Amino acid sequence: MSIAQIIKYEGDNSTFIWKHPCEDFNTTTQLIVHESQEAIFFMNGQALDSFGPGRHTLETQNIPLIKKFINIPTDGKTPFHCEVYFINLTEQMAIRWGTDSKVQYVEPTYRFPLSIGASGEMTLSVSDPRKLLIHIVGTESFLDRNQVMAFFRAFLMTRVKTYIAQTMRASSVNIFEIDERLEDFSAGIKTKLDIDFSEYGVNLNRFFITTIVKPDGDPQYEKFKELHFRQYADIAEAKLKQQTDVIYAQTEAQKVVIDSQAQATKRAQEGYTYAQERGFDVAEHVAQNEAVGQFTNMGVGLGTMAGVGGAVGGIVGGTINGAISGINDSPKESTVTNKFCDQCDAELTPGAAFCDNCGAAQNTDCCNKCGFKFLKPGKFCPKCGAKRGE
Repeated sequence: MSIAQIIKYEGDNSTFIWKHPCEDFNTTTQLIVHESQEAIFFMNGQALDSFGPGRHTLETQNIPLIKKFINIPTDGKTPFHCEVYFINLTEQMAIRWGTDSKVQYVEPTYRFPLSIGASGEMTLSVSDPRKLLIHIVGTESFLDRNQVMAFFRAFLMTRVKTYIAQTMRASSVNIFEIDERLEDFSAGIKTKLDIDFSEYGVNLNRFFITTIVKPDGDPQYEKFKELHFRQYADIAEAKLKQQTDVIYAQTEAQKVVIDSQAQATKRAQEGYTYAQERGFDVAEHVAQNEAVGQFTNMGVGLGTMAGVGGAVGGIVGGTINGAISGINDSPKESTVTNKFCDQCDAELTPGAAFCDNCGAAQNTDCCNKCGFKFLKPGKFCPKCGAKRGE
């Protein structure tokens, strides 16, 4: 016969509370409690002490050797009843849950009545061992995950179903948007369940809704789904067309800018300005009309205009105006009233050697009065007699 026993936890990690099978043990029995555990010592039906991690000596009224004589009046059974319960304090994860029936609610957008289910996982731990032991375990020898879920199923189903139905109606959550709200739903339901679990000494550490079961295959739901996706398909198509039109407009604008830049580069490389280019266009237009006949009668053809290309566009315009005016045989001098800067295209002051707008030096190899291009150095224009530079 052993004088003292050794009592330690022999359950698994999925158990919340486990009662050691050894009862009515002798005094000086050794109690060993592991980390993340707590042991409660019951004596004569009362929870006397709780013990944390370590080795502890239990003092009872069951004294070895003499208890045989003490127990004679009770037919050999000790009147000093004692027992030990171990409570597992570890956080037990991945405890699955699911609604036992569908949640009925009216879809807020199209007013369709729908039924959905929900499932997920939660994490539990014991927050108050004595409260859990007294309120739930009682005289049972153990409490595991399945038993805990059975005890709290009514709380769980009521809170989950009510919260989902009320929140989806109040927030007008479309059933196709519900997956985006799972985190919010989980947090909201956990807040409501915290009080229910804590009243029994259990802490709800985590609560997750991982799946919303939609009524796929139900004729009414399929009709609603078709209507919903058709609506959003039309919106998506219109948006795509709008984006395409914007891209096309941007492309055309970029094309115009590129063409303008290319034309400007071409002018710079060939040594003429925009105003001169317009003068060339006018000359080409005149060449295609009957006025060219009068021009050729003067002995001044398009070749002459080409020779004037080195001068500003205003000279070309003046020469053309003179030709069109029928000045074929008149010895009158041509007057040039408009002359433009080669650099900035600003109109020049007659006779100016420099631009009064940008200060650039001007071309002096042409007569400022009649526009004749000088072929050799001199002081006077060989065509009109005007003094050069005046």
